[in-house]
Amino acid sequence: MKYEFTDEYLTGIELIDTEHAHLFELANKAYDLLTDQFALDKYDRIAALLEELREYTKTHFAHEEEFMESINFRHIWSEKHQHITFVNRLESIDLKAMDENQQEHLMEIIEFLALWLQGHIKGADKRIGTYYDSLPDEAKA
Repeated sequence: MKYEFTDEYLTGIELIDTEHAHLFELANKAYDLLTDQFALDKYDRIAALLEELREYTKTHFAHEEEFMESINFRHIWSEKHQHITFVNRLESIDLKAMDENQQEHLMEIIEFLALWLQGHIKGADKRIGTYYDSLPDEAKA
């Protein structure tokens, strides 16, 4: 089932929401690849998707952390830790092992992304928006 970026994922911070929407697009690319019955060997496409996901999340996390610093978000260290854990998980994927069982590994990637999109964005990242909304106008970045 494809992932839909709905209002329940919105933080109210335009840049973060736009970047989160792109993460959903990447998760859907993984899903499309999983369900592509005509591609027998998906290794190159999976490797390219993983690289795109790694690079994009590093950029997104940098933007998110910069924003949190600009508003003195008190939970920034928790967010940074979760970001590091996410990147480390992506970087730990063994492409040689993945080549042996592409569908299984692709499913693991999709499940990992689904948990992140559901748990992190709807939980931790929405806290950023709630905190931002509580700031007086002169304190907003």
